[in-house]
Amino acid sequence: MSWAPVGLKNLPMTLAILCVALGLAIFSTGILGFDPDPRTYDTRVERLAEIVVIISLMGCGLKLDRPLSWKGWSATWRLLAIAMPLTIAAVAFLGVWGLGFALPMALLLGASMAPTDPVLASDVQVGPPGSGDEDEVRFALTSEAGLNDALAFPFVHLAILASLGGLAIHGALVEWALVKVLWKTAAGVGMGWLIGAAFGRLLFTRGLSRIGDGLVALAATFVAYAATELVHGYGFLAVFVAALAIRQAERESSFHHRMHDLSDQIERLLIMWLLVLFGGALANGLLDSLRWTDALIGLGILLVVRPVAGMLALAGTPFPWREKWLMSVLGIRGVGSIYYIAYGINHGQFGDSERLWAITGFIILASIVIHGVTATPALKRLARWRADGEAAKT
Repeated sequence: MSWAPVGLKNLPMTLAILCVALGLAIFSTGILGFDPDPRTYDTRVERLAEIVVIISLMGCGLKLDRPLSWKGWSATWRLLAIAMPLTIAAVAFLGVWGLGFALPMALLLGASMAPTDPVLASDVQVGPPGSGDEDEVRFALTSEAGLNDALAFPFVHLAILASLGGLAIHGALVEWALVKVLWKTAAGVGMGWLIGAAFGRLLFTRGLSRIGDGLVALAATFVAYAATELVHGYGFLAVFVAALAIRQAERESSFHHRMHDLSDQIERLLIMWLLVLFGGALANGLLDSLRWTDALIGLGILLVVRPVAGMLALAGTPFPWREKWLMSVLGIRGVGSIYYIAYGINHGQFGDSERLWAITGFIILASIVIHGVTATPALKRLARWRADGEAAKT
């Protein structure tokens, strides 16, 4: 985990591909005598994915140099408000009419496949705090990943409600809108900002950054998440907002580097563990229930639905079409999708989930490979195109 990112930096390969391949190799031998099937260990999978995501969300927020604003984050708002709902609706439609799923399971698949993953998208995100590596494509993908994991949660709850027969209950949708959408979102934003502001004051106004180390990032992550969950808010949202509030308290401090580096190291260690187990699940038959039509629809979700939804969301914006295209295409699916599938199955009644897990596993594997191979060359080509454009102007 320490050396591989350096060796892979200039190659069309990511650490995620390496970890999955390692898991496939190890578990294919059968020497461990253990089958890391998420269908067997769904509760443990949910918890492991949960902790990886929240640590990643703190890292995402800490490395964003751009202050929160309506205009500066315009691409982010469009991807969240337009692309994500369009993706959920399109995937749910494909789930019902293409895969033959019942509406609750199709909706769960749609909600799980909508968010850009904050964990596996690290290769297309901005650089460390203050590094200057924050072009519009990287910024949009990082900020979107920081927020959309939480904003997909209401639709996961809607799928769970549908699986329990709640849509037929009078007033159930009103309660869902008031509690699962409005209250939980507001509580996530409010608690995250309060806790982040408190940490920022302690660190930079009271001067505790001089005697602290990067573990403060871990503390802020768990305090924001736990406190928000206690008041029934969205903890994912609170962690990202807390990170933004900490940066807002003092934007230039080198202490942000220490917090970010600690979060990044823990995240990489946990993602290695999770992806090796994912490779093991693939080696032990996670995709056995996959049909060829499922694979085609999975590729369609990854390569058609998200790009089209992204381009529609960014229509009319002043960004060059190349940037719009990369923002739309590089919507990587990964650990967040695993978490939402596990969470939905553990809290709802969806019936047999083998095919759902197979399709989810296939989409994540395809995303790891396709985006892993293409993302770095595409972003380098974009950088050269920008440089050529600047040179032509001068």
